[in-house]
Amino acid sequence: MSNEILWILFAIINFGLLLGVYRMFGKPGLFVWIGMSTVLANIQVVKTIEMFGLNATLGNIVYGTAFLATDILNEKYGTKEARKAVWMGFSTLVILTIIMQSALLFNPGENDIAQPALETLFGLVPRIAIGSMVAYIVSQYFDVWLYAKLKHLFSSDRSLWIRNNGSTMVSQLLDTSIFCFIAFIGVYPFEVWLEIFITTYVIKFIVAAMDTPFFYIAKKMPHSN
Repeated sequence: MSNEILWILFAIINFGLLLGVYRMFGKPGLFVWIGMSTVLANIQVVKTIEMFGLNATLGNIVYGTAFLATDILNEKYGTKEARKAVWMGFSTLVILTIIMQSALLFNPGENDIAQPALETLFGLVPRIAIGSMVAYIVSQYFDVWLYAKLKHLFSSDRSLWIRNNGSTMVSQLLDTSIFCFIAFIGVYPFEVWLEIFITTYVIKFIVAAMDTPFFYIAKKMPHSN
């Protein structure tokens, strides 16, 4: 099976699982999902794949589900709850970074087989770690703010896609800009940096568009605390 088909199926599975968690656990499920998705995204981002002739990282789909989760919270429970979820996700990311960086400091035992793999997954260089955390908190907070503004301007259910896509696509552009600037500017020639930036955002843009039908389904689910 090609990477392109797998990627589409993977996106459907990710968004479907998010809806399943929301259906079973309500609002607390979304809080848990946001924390979990930030961790998974930072693990998956280590893996690169070739898709549609472009080199891309694998973490963009699960990272995109965090934006969908905050939009659901914003739509159904209000801005305050969405902001709380953003800070919970950020706290999870910071705690993960601190704990795993500390774990890597331990000298592995003679028969240890995990240290190289853990270093690959969690041995983030400072610029990438800082870029990831700054991009997350700024773009997610902006997403919550922009969604609330769009909801005020386009309040009908028929305009749901405008609120969802508009806030997520713009926020993902901000996220990509901040992360690529902090993590990669000066590391690669500008032409290479620009290619990384463009391909990363294009993939995030597609993910944002794909989450629209799942957002409509979540909107119709009964409110649950």
